[in-house]
Amino acid sequence: MPRKKETITLSIPPGTKEQLEAIARQLNITWGKEPSISGLIVAIAQQSVEVGKPFTLDSNQVNALHKAIKALSDAGQIGEAQTVLTLLLERSNLEAPLRQSLMKQLSQPAPAWRIQIEELIKRQQPFYLVYQNSQGDELAYTVRYAEVRFFERRFYLMIWCEETQDVENDIPDLPELWHNRCLRLDRIESMATIPASGNWRGELGYLEVYLHFRQGLVKAYQPKEDDIKDEVIGDVRQVVRRVVNDFWLIREVSRYWEDCVIVSPENVRDRLKQKLLTLCQLYDIETRS
Repeated sequence: MPRKKETITLSIPPGTKEQLEAIARQLNITWGKEPSISGLIVAIAQQSVEVGKPFTLDSNQVNALHKAIKALSDAGQIGEAQTVLTLLLERSNLEAPLRQSLMKQLSQPAPAWRIQIEELIKRQQPFYLVYQNSQGDELAYTVRYAEVRFFERRFYLMIWCEETQDVENDIPDLPELWHNRCLRLDRIESMATIPASGNWRGELGYLEVYLHFRQGLVKAYQPKEDDIKDEVIGDVRQVVRRVVNDFWLIREVSRYWEDCVIVSPENVRDRLKQKLLTLCQLYDIETRS
């Protein structure tokens, strides 16, 4: 037996019938070849279609989603990044320049090297890459260990490489870290298609650094992944950390001011001392010789 159908009578302003037919046609809801208003009403009632204006994002919301797309891409979650991009394009009311920029970004495939690096890390296969540093110099590295890490606001590729000449003059007193590099993912230019020969290392080079947290940080300090010892001794909290990059360590310590002290090794302690002396000179603070 055919299903019993209910009928309703609608009182609508002039021109509304044509508008409903246009929406039905746009959503491909038809009876035969003609748009079906009845079918459109049923689809709306069953919540299988949405009609009306797309939601509008303000500048803060768009900026937040841009950052999310960047973070997902850096973390290697390309599919999720593409999903957020598609959401912005399909559901938000964007101005033409931004829409064009997002469409261009959506049409660009993930860099081949990004997928290659993930695979080579899983296989523990050494590889070659070309990187452009902040000064615009192109540097070639033979990578024998790599991992993606998050520092402050972005992801970086941490590598152990054979080449050391580009940093020996910058950190002559830290030979343990000469082989480590912290690379911005968006500055990696290319990867060689032929993998490097030789063995994969098990980890980055590192130093064991002793830190003393004082005052409120004795209780407030949040342990880090690289902390290998954490204990309260008297009125200080002593943390021993495996440090793979002195730059990020000094950035962290500088935020805490006098509430965090690098105790040892002396060569790492001296690097912070030198930065403090430079600051004193810049601010005309006299220091004892």
